[in-house]
Amino acid sequence: MTSPDLHSLGRESSWEGIRAVVAGFGVSGFAAADSLQHLGAQVTVLDNADDDILREKATLLGILGVDVRLGVGATDTLPDDIDVVVTSPGWRASAPLLTVAAGRGLPIWGEVELAWRLRGENPAPWLAVTGTNGKTTTVQMLDAILRAEGLRSVAVGNVGVPILEAVMNPEGFDVLAVELSSFQLHWSQSLSMEASAVLNVASDHLDWHGSAEGYAAAKGKIYENARIACVYNVQDQQTEDLVRGADVLEGCRAIGFTLGIPAPGMIGLVDDAIADRAFIPGRLSSAAELGSIDDLTSQEPHNVANALAAAALARAHGVTARAVRDGLRGFTIDAHRIADVVTIAGVRYVDDSKATNTHAALASLQSFESVVWIAGGLAKGASFDELIETTRNRIRGVVLLGRDRELIAQSLQRHAPDVRVVEVENGETDLMDRVVGAAASLAQPGDTVLLAPGCASMDQFANYAARGDAFTEAVRRLAHE
Repeated sequence: MTSPDLHSLGRESSWEGIRAVVAGFGVSGFAAADSLQHLGAQVTVLDNADDDILREKATLLGILGVDVRLGVGATDTLPDDIDVVVTSPGWRASAPLLTVAAGRGLPIWGEVELAWRLRGENPAPWLAVTGTNGKTTTVQMLDAILRAEGLRSVAVGNVGVPILEAVMNPEGFDVLAVELSSFQLHWSQSLSMEASAVLNVASDHLDWHGSAEGYAAAKGKIYENARIACVYNVQDQQTEDLVRGADVLEGCRAIGFTLGIPAPGMIGLVDDAIADRAFIPGRLSSAAELGSIDDLTSQEPHNVANALAAAALARAHGVTARAVRDGLRGFTIDAHRIADVVTIAGVRYVDDSKATNTHAALASLQSFESVVWIAGGLAKGASFDELIETTRNRIRGVVLLGRDRELIAQSLQRHAPDVRVVEVENGETDLMDRVVGAAASLAQPGDTVLLAPGCASMDQFANYAARGDAFTEAVRRLAHE
């Protein structure tokens, strides 16, 4: 039997005869396998991982006819007669299974690409956000604004609901607020956003993308074929450069967001007011007030920038000024993002475990005057030289943990040799208690003990949230001693 043309298939099509491999069985892999099976495809899932949760999910899909292969060696061989591979976003292009697929000339899609192809008739437009930092907060702000307008919206992608789940929802949505990582964008080819934003670009995931240029290029794909607006950060020239290099649809506009006074075509600040000079008829000579930075739960510069980007995307969709104000006013930031824990003996303890790269750690360190910095984990190929050189006058002491702590120690020795450094080695128990205890011994009244690791967490913790929870619990134990 001849398989139908993949490029002609959509949500209303029968996928019978299509043989698909799903590489990876995480959240996105499960959603992809479930959706493809529902459409009639013959699906095989491959993942070297194997645990009780995965086996339970495998049993569920197995009842529906999906062939799920788990455990060591499961991804060693790509089955014959495959039409398409749908990969989990974290899989590198150099993964052996994907290398074989590419060698056979097979299309390799990510879950986001599959979701785009399954949107159906009269699909909800996508308002999309990427960037090294601030993606989740910006998308959640955007979703709050859209809901304040009375729209049926949902935050999806790299945050909240899996994007395939939202696309396949039979009730549908008016609009989707989409967070996309560089991994997800790498595996996408056909996206055409109503409006999209790159918040910032700093070196991250260099071990995955191979270079800073490769990482930036993946981010820039979010602008390709944009229809209404490409939103860029006036304070980050590289984001504007990515807009200039994008092939967009006729009529699409470049819209800047800035912490300064906005020029025409921008959204920015006039005193404390959020001012729109991009989406009003008289933008050459006037501005529309969208609210105030006093409406935000945090007035830190990076958080204000996130709010401006969210406002720009919402305005591109036609949202009213009132909805921008009401959405931002009702929004609260997620845990583990510059979250106060407690003050002990005049020392403030702050959890910013979500600062998983140097760019985020820099923004965090610049929010405080005198810091005992807790850092370390998986550096992902990053350098800490610029971060430490920029913030050394704010750092009273440093506590290092994790696999790549020596990398940070060497940067400190080069650029801040007088700063006291304590390295905490792995142990069977009480890792974070030892880290917090070391930080407390370095801190003085008026200081902030700041967990902003600048690194991923998976060498010692399940994820950044688990790391932040461990820090918070250790601080609270210290407070009760």
